[in-house]
Amino acid sequence: MKFKRSERIVYMTSYLLSHPNELVPLTYFVEKFGQAKSSISEDVQIIKDTFEKEEIGIITTTAGASGGVMFKHRMYYDEAEGLIKTLCTMLQEKERLLPGGYLFMSDVVGNPRLLNQVGKLIATMYMNKEIDAVVTIATKGISLANAVAGIMNLPVVVIRKDNKVTEGSTVSINYVSGSSRKIETMVLSKRTLPEGSKVLIVDDFMRAGGSITGVMNLMNEFKATVKGVTVLVESKEVKNRLIQDYTSLVKLSDVDEYNQSFTVEEGNCLDKFSKVGRNE
Repeated sequence: MKFKRSERIVYMTSYLLSHPNELVPLTYFVEKFGQAKSSISEDVQIIKDTFEKEEIGIITTTAGASGGVMFKHRMYYDEAEGLIKTLCTMLQEKERLLPGGYLFMSDVVGNPRLLNQVGKLIATMYMNKEIDAVVTIATKGISLANAVAGIMNLPVVVIRKDNKVTEGSTVSINYVSGSSRKIETMVLSKRTLPEGSKVLIVDDFMRAGGSITGVMNLMNEFKATVKGVTVLVESKEVKNRLIQDYTSLVKLSDVDEYNQSFTVEEGNCLDKFSKVGRNE
């Protein structure tokens, strides 16, 4: 069957979008369409130019016998700023304040379309870092981690607070909760994360950072390297935070439970973007 160029481009675009961060050999498309490598390269260039013009993402190519094409999702400054403003508006609703100074966010982490955009923003911040897995803590962080991992085409590693028989052999550590100062336990299956992995830690909410510190200590047990830490919401009220090097999408401050008032503002994640729309 002979394919028109328009048909090839539609198929190639769909394939690349569904295989992000994966080097696809040009020979795959050459054999698929029965076309010369030069024709496929021209098709790739059309897709590349369109993706960059419409700010859909980045297409990179490698030359040589083992050459291929790779697509990476990318969010530019204007879109990132708009998303942060949307999150601030949503989370500013008065009835979201929960006892203890937490925010109700189940509808946010349960919104696939919104979470996909959040995942794209976080993935953009780490698109040039070598990462093997996205790590989070059960349970609220799982949806966020899946969104990020889906964009980056990476596995998700879920740390739990109790041991389950389905996890097999596990590694566990004790850590001190930054907010309650209680000793807690976190557990991870030995089979879940290969030793020496490079990981990105994500979570939905951070106060003092005790849980994140615990995750980092657990990663040491696997000889893993933490390449970054990102949270959806951080509490700005905490003065003695246990972790300093992290990014947040939004900040929660001025919490007054008695009057049911609080402030939600943008976090520091936009510092990772330049205002001309290019990631630094």
